Amino acid sequence: MDPQRYADLFRSESREQLSEINRALLDLEGAPGDRTPVQGLFRAVHTLKGMSATMGYAAVAAFAHELESLLDTVRAGNQGISAELMDVLFAAADVLEAGVERAVEGAGDPPGLAEVLEQVRHVAGGRATTEFSTFTGEFGVASGEFPLESPAVSLGMMPGSLDDGPGVLVRVRQRPDTMLPGVRAFLVIQKARELGEVVAVTPAMSELQAAEVPQAFAFRLVTSRPAGEVESAIMATGDVEHVEVSAGRGRQRASVRLSSVDDAMPAVKGTRHVRIDLARLDTLMNLIGELVITRGRLLQLTAGHGDPALDEAMTQAARLVGDLQSEIMASRMVPVWQVFDRFPRLVRDAARQLHKEIEFRVEGKEIELDRSLLDEIGEPVVHLLRNAVDHGIEAPEVREANGKPRLGRLTLSASRERSAVLVRVTDDGRGIDRARVLARARELGMVGADVTRLDDDMLFRVIASAGFSTATVVSDLSGRGVGIDAVQARVRQLGGAVELETVVGQGTTITLRLPQTLAIVRAVLAQVGGERYALPLTHVRETLPWSDDVVRRVQGREVLVLRDEVLPLMRLRQVLQAPGEQCNETADIIVLERGGRCAGLVVDELTGQQEIVVKQFDAVRDGLALFSGATILADGRPALIVDVGSLL
Repeated sequence: MDPQRYADLFRSESREQLSEINRALLDLEGAPGDRTPVQGLFRAVHTLKGMSATMGYAAVAAFAHELESLLDTVRAGNQGISAELMDVLFAAADVLEAGVERAVEGAGDPPGLAEVLEQVRHVAGGRATTEFSTFTGEFGVASGEFPLESPAVSLGMMPGSLDDGPGVLVRVRQRPDTMLPGVRAFLVIQKARELGEVVAVTPAMSELQAAEVPQAFAFRLVTSRPAGEVESAIMATGDVEHVEVSAGRGRQRASVRLSSVDDAMPAVKGTRHVRIDLARLDTLMNLIGELVITRGRLLQLTAGHGDPALDEAMTQAARLVGDLQSEIMASRMVPVWQVFDRFPRLVRDAARQLHKEIEFRVEGKEIELDRSLLDEIGEPVVHLLRNAVDHGIEAPEVREANGKPRLGRLTLSASRERSAVLVRVTDDGRGIDRARVLARARELGMVGADVTRLDDDMLFRVIASAGFSTATVVSDLSGRGVGIDAVQARVRQLGGAVELETVVGQGTTITLRLPQTLAIVRAVLAQVGGERYALPLTHVRETLPWSDDVVRRVQGREVLVLRDEVLPLMRLRQVLQAPGEQCNETADIIVLERGGRCAGLVVDELTGQQEIVVKQFDAVRDGLALFSGATILADGRPALIVDVGSLL
C-alpha cells in the first residue's frame, strides 16, 4: 500500500476523530462524574492510532498508544478526573492534531511532542522517556517505523486454509460506503488480537491493507470470549456492516476468498456516500454558472422566432438546466456544525487563559450553508468569540459584584431567515460602553463634537473602523484594533452584512447575515443612466412605480409613505454620482429590507428579474464601496451587483 495515495483521505478521517476527541474532552471536563465520554475518547484515540500505524506515521501512532494507555487507566477507574489530568489530555489532543498535519506533510514530529509525552506518562504513573524512536508497543516497533503487516497474522494463507483449525471462524463484511477500507480492515484485526490470538486470515493482510474498495474477509481467532462479545467488539471498530462468528467446520465453510462486498452479497439497498474533492465541486459550480448564463442568452435569442417546436425544446432545456443547478447547489450544502464543532475548545482555552467562567452553547448546528461560504466564516466567528470572551464577559468577581451569576453565558447560533442564514454570537456580559467609544472616537476625529450619542448603527460603524480599539492592554486575544473591522470586511466580501445590538450591563449580540450560496442568486435588474445594476432579491421587499401619492417631503427630505410606514428614500443616481437628471414620471422605486431596516431606492427603470452568476472583482482604488461583485446578463453585457448593506 502506498500511504501517500491516501494522505488527504487520512487527514480528513483523522480530523473527524480529533473533533470527537475534543468533544469528549469538553464533555468530560463539564461532568467529571460521568465516565461515558471516556469510552468515546478511548475509541477515537484507538481508531486514530490504528489508522496512523497503517499509514506508516510512526510518531502519531506511538503517541496515540501512550495516550490510549493513560485513558485505559481512567476507563478502569484507576485514575481520577482532575484538573491536571484534563490539562494533559487537552495538550495531548493538540499534539495529536499537529502530529497528523505534520505527518501528512512529511514535516517530522510536532513541536512539544516529547514534553507532552512526558506529562502523559507522568500522570499515568509511568516512567517518562523522550526517546520516541525506542518505543515498543503492540505493533512490534523498535526502529521507529510501523510495519504495514502485523507479525501475529499469517500473511500467505491460501484460499480454504480457514476451513479447519483452532478457535472460531470470524467473517466480516464492511459497509459499502467505507472510507479507507484497508485501514479499517487492519483495525478489525487489531481489535481481534485484543480478544485472543489471530492464527489465520484471508485474503492476506497485504491484500487487505492495499484494498481500495470495501471488503469481505475472514480470520480464525483463538479466544475464550463468547461469540456475542467478539461480534460486539468487531462491530465497534466502525464501518462494519456484518459479523458472523462460528466454528467454521463443514462443507459450507470450505472456502472464504472474497475481494469485495459485491462478490459476497447482492447490491445493498440504502443511501451510498462518496467523498468528492472540493475542487471538483467548485468546477461543477463554475460550469453550471456558465450554463445558466448561456441559458438566459438562448432564451432571449429564441423568444421572437415564433417556432412552437423550438420554444418547447428551449423550455425543456431551461428546466433541465434549472434542475441540474439545484442538484449541484444541494450537493455543496453542508451543516454548519462542521465548522462550529471546533469553537467549544477555542472558547474553553480562551476562558482559562483569562481566568473566566463561561458556559458556551451552540445552537442550530443542522443549518446548511454552501461549502465555500462555510470555509470562509470560520475566521470571522473566531474574532467574535474572542472579543466576547475578552471584552464582553466580565471576570467572575466582577459579575458577582454586579449581581450576576459567576458563570457567563456565550451562545453561537445559526438560523435561517428567508433565503439568508444568520450566524449570531451573543453574550450576557458588560455590553459596549457607548460613552467610552464616543470619547475615543472624538479623540481619533471619527465623529464631530456635535454628536452626543451613538445608536447601534453608528456604534458599529465606529468600532468596525480599522485600528479602532478602547483596550488599554494588548493581549494575545485582542486589543490591537483588529477584529470587528476584519469581520466586517470579510462578511461584505461574501455578500453579507454585520449587525450589532448591545445593552450596557446586559450583553451584546453580533449577527452575520449571509447568503446561502455565493455562486448563483436571483436578482432584480435596475437601470440608471444607461447602465444596469443587480440587487439581490433577498433584500427586495417589493417594487412600485413612482407616484406623488407615496413620495412626500418631510423636513426638506424625500420619504416614502407606504401604507402605515414612513421610510427614508434615496436615489441610486445620486449614490452613484451619475451625471444627468432623473425623470420622476418614468422612475421606479425598490423597497429594500435588511436586518429590520427598510428604505426606498429610486431607479430610472426596472428591467426585470434574472438568476445571476456572481463573479468576484477587484474594486477600483478609492472608488465607491457599493458593489459586492459583478455578473454577465443574458444579453452578454456585464452588470455590477449592488451591496445593499452599504445602503442601509
